[in-house]
Amino acid sequence: MPATAVSSRGRPTRRGHRASSRRAAASRKASAAALRFGGAAAMAVVSALILVAGVWGSWGTAQHVMLTKGREQGTVEVTRCGEESCTGPYTPLSPGSTPRPRVVIEKTVAVRSGQTYTVVVKPASDEVVRSGPAGVLYSWVPMGGALLLASVVVAGGLRRVRAGWVLAGAGVTLLTAAFLAV
Repeated sequence: MPATAVSSRGRPTRRGHRASSRRAAASRKASAAALRFGGAAAMAVVSALILVAGVWGSWGTAQHVMLTKGREQGTVEVTRCGEESCTGPYTPLSPGSTPRPRVVIEKTVAVRSGQTYTVVVKPASDEVVRSGPAGVLYSWVPMGGALLLASVVVAGGLRRVRAGWVLAGAGVTLLTAAFLAV
């Protein structure tokens, strides 16, 4: 039989019941805190992975456009476009660059037949990417999309609404600038 005591109001109480009730409440609070921390950690990892994927997706082109020292630079006059790529003759602008009768540039909304674009030649290939401000901004478009996606995760999953708005603003700014530069 559990031990009984008299409360300050003169009623009998059970010490064992009250103590186990407190332990159970403390355990529930600790479990809820661990669950909140685990959810926040998972959302932080997801948002970090989204941002890393955005950088990874952008860097394949951005490295050629941003780190131009020692690379062949010139212009391409787009003469023909297929489903995924356009071609045209390459005219060098940098010393040591050689003219080419045909180079390949990825067909995008930013490339039209009959136009001339400043480009950088990818090393050891006949592929070129746009250079200049338009090329830099266009190469970072995947990062702009990643910023927008991560903003939803940060604002909704991490409950950091201001940080989510900052990420969304950066993504929209980057995408708008790329759209206007093209």
